[in-house]
Amino acid sequence: MWIPIQINDQSAEPLYYQIEVQLRALILSGQLMSGTLLPSIRELALQLKCSVITIRRVYQDLEAEGLLRTKQGTGTFVADVGEQARDTHRLKAVEAAMDSAVEAGRRANCTPEELDQLYREAVARSQYKR
Repeated sequence: MWIPIQINDQSAEPLYYQIEVQLRALILSGQLMSGTLLPSIRELALQLKCSVITIRRVYQDLEAEGLLRTKQGTGTFVADVGEQARDTHRLKAVEAAMDSAVEAGRRANCTPEELDQLYREAVARSQYKR
């Protein structure tokens, strides 16, 4: 199974984090349905041209979050994530991104009003692209 994950070698974010964020998003968005068998650790490592250890860490982290489940001898599957849990994960991810944006704004000495305006402009640009 091919999973649409893209790695940016120029990114400051660690490789495992890039993969984990994208795989989490695929699960929470419903693009990877509950019960979907994921590629083995070796297969995904080959697909993404990275270390088996990197993929093992991603799978373990997502399993600890309850998004994946592993059956010995069978493989790793997307867990049955209820609607409430899906919403919780989804909102936590957005909250973390917003916290990072606010911190970047604080470092740039932006006022709360400037940050609010930047947020509104970003939302407007996003809606415009659709």
